[in-house]
Amino acid sequence: MKRTRKKHNAGFKAKVALAAVRGDRTIAELANEFGVHPNQIYNWKKQLLDGAAGVFEGGGAAVEGVASEAQVDLLYRQIGQLKVENDLYEGLGVKRDVVLL
Repeated sequence: MKRTRKKHNAGFKAKVALAAVRGDRTIAELANEFGVHPNQIYNWKKQLLDGAAGVFEGGGAAVEGVASEAQVDLLYRQIGQLKVENDLYEGLGVKRDVVLL
C-alpha cells in the first residue's frame, strides 16, 4: 500500500532543526522522537544554519516593505486622481476621445 508524504509546517521543521543544532541528543534519537527520517533532519539543520545569517542582515525585508508601501500609496493616489478626472469628464458630457487643452 502506498504511503502519502507528510507535509511538515515551518514551525515543526524549525523545532526539529533547533533540537539537532543543540546537540544534546543524537540525530537517531531525534528521528525516533519526531517521526522523521534522519536525512531529513540533516537537511533541515543545514537549511537552518545556511539561513541563520539572513536574520541579522541590515533589515532588508523591512526596507523593502516600506518601499513597496510607499509605492502602493502613490499608486492609490494616482488612481484616485484619475477617478476624479473621469467623473468630472462624465459630468461635463465630454467624449472620451476628445482631449481638453
